[in-house]
Amino acid sequence: MRPSGRAADALRPVSMVTGFARHAEGSCLIRMGQTEVLCAASVEGRVPGFLRGSGQGWVTAEYGMLPRATHTRGDREAARGKQSGRTQEIQRLIGRSLRAVVDRAAMGEMTVTLDCDVLNADGGTRCAAITGAFVALSLAFRRLIATNVLKSMPLTGQVAAVSCGLWAGEPVLDLDYAEDSEAEADANFVLTEGGGIVEVQGTAERTPFTESQFLSLMELARHGTASLYEAQRQALAEAEASA
Repeated sequence: MRPSGRAADALRPVSMVTGFARHAEGSCLIRMGQTEVLCAASVEGRVPGFLRGSGQGWVTAEYGMLPRATHTRGDREAARGKQSGRTQEIQRLIGRSLRAVVDRAAMGEMTVTLDCDVLNADGGTRCAAITGAFVALSLAFRRLIATNVLKSMPLTGQVAAVSCGLWAGEPVLDLDYAEDSEAEADANFVLTEGGGIVEVQGTAERTPFTESQFLSLMELARHGTASLYEAQRQALAEAEASA
């Protein structure tokens, strides 16, 4: 029995609230169990220097955790004067994940920045950030089309992420903190709706795991992301209906 009582292939309860950051061009508050991440998309009419004159846009991300998002207070990274290696790694992952499903030539020379702020952490924050940021980015592009800034939707597909791991010797989906801290292996899967693999981050915490165990984790990840794609579509449909 998992600590949460969930079946091995069950996600935590998932919800996505759009429009939570009312000044942003697109936003989504995603909840996966007790993990909550606010994702906000901001649009600027310029690109980094290496893209000037290229006709291509840029999608990037910033990630952070509130001081009491975890069991004990963490220092604000701004107060320390620099970001941790973990923070830099996660925000680069979010940016790569989103760019995997964006036609940057269709954007023109503009930048969309996804700010992903963890309000409450209970495992899987980077996966929740990627999944929610896709919704925020979609809403930002929809607004740009509605205001005639863009002629067509630059998105080429959907992307979502989920964690899987070996807990008590069994493959399980969507680890919460209690499982993640005791897992024999854990992995984060960033996948596209079309079956593509954007990134896989897998680590054996104790003894090495086998290829067959990895394939079991991949199968669980595809099962979990299928549900997340549907949740994304539902959130976007509800946002359109209420617009």
